[in-house]
Amino acid sequence: MDGLLYVKKPKDWTSFDVVAKIRKIYGIQSVGHTGTLDPMATGVLIVMLGKACKANPYLVHDTKEYIARIKLGEKTDTGDCWGKVIEQKPVPRIHFEQVAAVLNSMLGRQTQIPPIYSAIKKDGKKLYEYARKQQVVAIDERQIELFELELLEADQEVCFRVVCSSGTYIRTLAEDIAARLGTVGTLCCLSRTRVGEVRLEQCLDMEEIEKNHPEPFSLYDALTDRYPAIEVNEETEQAIRNGKKISLNAVFQLGVAVRNHKVIAMLERAETGLYRNKRGLW
Repeated sequence: MDGLLYVKKPKDWTSFDVVAKIRKIYGIQSVGHTGTLDPMATGVLIVMLGKACKANPYLVHDTKEYIARIKLGEKTDTGDCWGKVIEQKPVPRIHFEQVAAVLNSMLGRQTQIPPIYSAIKKDGKKLYEYARKQQVVAIDERQIELFELELLEADQEVCFRVVCSSGTYIRTLAEDIAARLGTVGTLCCLSRTRVGEVRLEQCLDMEEIEKNHPEPFSLYDALTDRYPAIEVNEETEQAIRNGKKISLNAVFQLGVAVRNHKVIAMLERAETGLYRNKRGLW
């Protein structure tokens, strides 16, 4: 079984919990996901089954949308409500327009320092492994972009909607917003409402998946919606499988070779008119 499931991740489940459950439901080992959600978070989790796991790098979407809530006045070591409170600070009187202006000022490209409690690797170890051992480690900045920031509520807690680039940490964003409001804060609620073009309304509950075993969405559709598709014949397919460069009357940097509505491989441009197998998907 190959394809994609659009899952509503439940609260208090890790992304791996979802993967493990789907392995059991469908009776296959080759299951993965395209982007981790913290246990406290809910929302869109794209799960890959079978051959779709090979296409993981080409299924990661550039933009994501979240609804987030910040508890002001307290900061935790993990950046969310699961952590230990490490700082408390008075919350100044804030007005809706003031907070909206702060959010508007944060739009655009910028650098962000990921939280120490994250799965990013540094020198072969995940950052949270350093944190758990109370080891100091330099965390590299990363480039992110905030495309939209909409304020939904502003009181003792701030609720907002954000559309951002992949790799943005909403826990860090929450702390930065609180700092600009003259206090500290921690993320107390998070829902991922969109990944690329996949919206929360399209996703299935785990209970529904367990009960009905729905057919996964097609890998063919997922890839051909995002990349130029080239229909190849049997001879060209065999050349691709053998690792040979193929000649195509096409102009693209990265595309997908298909035959009879089945995905063969991701192709990349080698030189003018010639393409090679970037990733076999048979």
